[in-house]
Amino acid sequence: MARTEMIVFIIYLVFMLGIGVFFFIKDKNGGEKTYFLGNRQMGPWVTALSAGASDMSAWVLMGLPTAVYALGVGQIWIPVGLALGYTLSWIIEAPRLRKFSIVANDSITIPQYLTNRFLSKSKALQIVCAIVFLLAYTIYAASSVKACGTLFHTVIGIDPTIAMRIAAVVIVGYTFLGGFSAVCWTDFFQGLLILAAMFLAPIFAVSVLDLAPIAQIGAETEGYWDAFSSWQDIVSGLGWGIGYFGMPHIIIRYMSLKSQKECKKSAAIGITWTVLILVFAALIGIIGRLHFGYDEKINEGSLVFISMVREIFAKLPIVSGILLAAVLAASMSTADSQLLAASSAFSSDVYSPVFRKNKASDKEMIWVGRIVVLIIAVVAYFIASAENSGSIMDLVSNAWGVFGAAFGPAIMLSLFWKRFNFPGAVAGIIVGAAVDIAWFNIPALKELGVYEIIPGAVCGLIAAIIVTLITKAPSKEIDELFDKAMNYDED
Repeated sequence: MARTEMIVFIIYLVFMLGIGVFFFIKDKNGGEKTYFLGNRQMGPWVTALSAGASDMSAWVLMGLPTAVYALGVGQIWIPVGLALGYTLSWIIEAPRLRKFSIVANDSITIPQYLTNRFLSKSKALQIVCAIVFLLAYTIYAASSVKACGTLFHTVIGIDPTIAMRIAAVVIVGYTFLGGFSAVCWTDFFQGLLILAAMFLAPIFAVSVLDLAPIAQIGAETEGYWDAFSSWQDIVSGLGWGIGYFGMPHIIIRYMSLKSQKECKKSAAIGITWTVLILVFAALIGIIGRLHFGYDEKINEGSLVFISMVREIFAKLPIVSGILLAAVLAASMSTADSQLLAASSAFSSDVYSPVFRKNKASDKEMIWVGRIVVLIIAVVAYFIASAENSGSIMDLVSNAWGVFGAAFGPAIMLSLFWKRFNFPGAVAGIIVGAAVDIAWFNIPALKELGVYEIIPGAVCGLIAAIIVTLITKAPSKEIDELFDKAMNYDED
């Protein structure tokens, strides 16, 4: 069984690399905008599934189901919060962000957009953003690399560190070669695979596995079925939705759409895909608990999905291999987006304006981006392989919190508040990130049981508003840019 699954994995990895090679050849004469934003030529299906797949890393197949499996249905507030946040992000943020990014000097990165939105010549905001990007994305990418190591070790028995190296090489390979287009198209296929796996696993599990009576689980773990047992679970779970408004590797997809007309169609596809994935993730956790009971090995390794698939399809290793490849898909579809977003932030927002005084050629910028992709991947590998790196869910929640708290308030204010200014944006990002990190690292605050993204985002929002109101109002030119974006019409 393990040999067949390994062959499936190898074929899948080769296919992903093939996409990278294809776009390397196709876009070899393209410039910075092509490498980092696909030249704004992404269609609704690719954009929607790419945004979803880049969001739903291995934690949605391993971390989230295992959290529900181990801690109870009180954890369903996480998928509820994510579904609400993602829906609102597509409906109220996506259309404006695409228009504003075009009007703001055709910005191709989030830091660029925030700087150009205020017609600022200062590079302070771009540098601050790039630092947050590099820090958070390295941690985020580590979770994906770690998931690949867990998968290969559990299924094939290969040493986790070797598996993590293989995964890192493949992810870096097609991101390094093909850039944004390769990332989006690999994410598109991976999004389809993830949905198929999440759909089939709970359906087959209910039909073929022996499930314990619901009452037995209730007796085994007090409060397992009580979704309202903790206000902290509810507030923290809903707070996960805040992250979508400031998640660079997701909202950059909004900027890459071909046209405003594609936005509604893309939103419908993306929202539907994400809601289905989140529902199935919770079901896998609950069904896994009914079948396996509580097993510390499953909890420690985040293995409920892997264990379920391998037991259901024990006599069909090809099917098992394909479904387990969804873990690879989820891991790589997020890691590639994070690597590209971090590299674009550094090369476009730090290297070019600070070190090269905007004199770097497109070819030079692309190669700097590729080198940064390689460096981040190496650091992410060392974080993932460290003994005290924490679980997959822990790594994701840490990075997610920093991004949501730092960028969510600033980006939304830039799109909806005409009075918002550059100092307010800088203050909001710095305070949001600082409070989030402090809340996580100060034991007395962490013991309150509230996810750090909530105080981080609230404090970031307050700081952005206060600093904006006590500093100089935007100039007439900035007000005109805001009005131009609001009235932007491609026709």
